[in-house]
Amino acid sequence: MTVSLDAIVDKASAKPEALLRLARVLLAKGDGAKARDIAMRALKAAPGDPLVAALAGELLNHGVPDWHFSLVRDRARNQAYDAALRRVIRPGMRVLDIGSGTGLLAMMAASAGATDLVTSEMNPPVAEAARQIIAKNGFADRIRVIAKNSSEIDAEADMGGRADLLVSEIVSNDMVAEDALPAHEQAFRRLLKPNAIVIPAKGVVRVALAEDRKIGHRRMTQVEGFDVTPFNMLAPPRYRIPVGDERLVLKSAAADALLFDFQSGGPFPESRAEAAVTANAEGANGIVQWIRLDMDGQGHYEDAPAPGTSSAWATQFHPFPDGFRVAQSETIRVICEHDRHRLRIWPSREKP
Repeated sequence: MTVSLDAIVDKASAKPEALLRLARVLLAKGDGAKARDIAMRALKAAPGDPLVAALAGELLNHGVPDWHFSLVRDRARNQAYDAALRRVIRPGMRVLDIGSGTGLLAMMAASAGATDLVTSEMNPPVAEAARQIIAKNGFADRIRVIAKNSSEIDAEADMGGRADLLVSEIVSNDMVAEDALPAHEQAFRRLLKPNAIVIPAKGVVRVALAEDRKIGHRRMTQVEGFDVTPFNMLAPPRYRIPVGDERLVLKSAAADALLFDFQSGGPFPESRAEAAVTANAEGANGIVQWIRLDMDGQGHYEDAPAPGTSSAWATQFHPFPDGFRVAQSETIRVICEHDRHRLRIWPSREKP
């Protein structure tokens, strides 16, 4: 006789730890959705049990990026979005939010006066958390959470018609890594009205010469008397440095390298651009990159590096190749290219 999975779950329902062992097996076999459902059932069966909470947390956290927890606390970013939404939302607007996360942007839009909102989230446990947060804050009657990638949404069936406003926070700290470009293109083709408003309206990739005072921690030379420099070819071509870290010192003014006009709806083909930066001091050992978001033509958010500041987004530092040195007052061409999914940056002394 074959016993169904549901029968096994029902039999173990009074034993939360047994449920969680079953959930771990399902997760290992690739059935994450069922594993998370069982983990939630275990939590409800043993409220306040710290062991059950810890074991369930391991399952529920699987596949949920840690940046959710820092992004939502970025006050300057939150204020920029909130102010823009309050400037543009008008009665009767239908709003689409791509990338629910905690549901924060959708709730901001509702607080600004929107009454017809859909927020999409492709990560099922994140979508469920957003649904609970939205209900807990009294917006369940105005905001619908759809646990789908925005590319799978049907404008009529899921939204009741195309949206007047798209708000999203799906850009990464290099503007392209979270599939922001395809998401905006698809939204314009399928989910938005022809004259829909987009927040943020534009994004800019910015660059400057900089010195990482701790670059020695990322590059190998002599270790215990042995030359291990060949291992440097395996080092990542870029790494993150928090915007307020004093190890990072700018050695030039900032320059705009790539512009993304999200309000246009695209298309956003692969592209290459360059920016000229002039060293204002000795010591540059790389290029630092960050982003600026133009919300609606009035407000903006920029995670520019400066000691003592903070941002949910870190800068991206691109160390120079070995032997590349920049003299004071020397001008370097910074080449930037993207393939719609990843940004690459390198220096050049060649003339255009």
